Amino acid sequence: MPATRKTQASYVLEMMRRLGLDPAEGVVPHFSLSYLTAMHRCAACLAKGECREWLERTPGAVSVPPGFCPNADIFFELQFDQLGRAQTGMSFTPADCDDKDKKT
Repeated sequence: MPATRKTQASYVLEMMRRLGLDPAEGVVPHFSLSYLTAMHRCAACLAKGECREWLERTPGAVSVPPGFCPNADIFFELQFDQLGRAQTGMSFTPADCDDKDKKT
């Protein structure tokens, strides 16, 4: 039986969690296209069975996605951005994107 779109999307979210990426950052405009692209790639991926097996046998946290993952490049960029924000003390919240509340 083919996986539903909801199940397919959960693979990318679970993979992101394993890599230490916060799926909630997808609401930030700077990152939303990357998150959306990752979800579409996951939905179209032909390695769903291999992905499910990898997720089941891999420990809770990893630093590198499996070689078969079509989102490896996106995950690397998101990890790099997240590391850079952590080192500079920067963080994003949805409120950061709302210019109407900012005073200059």
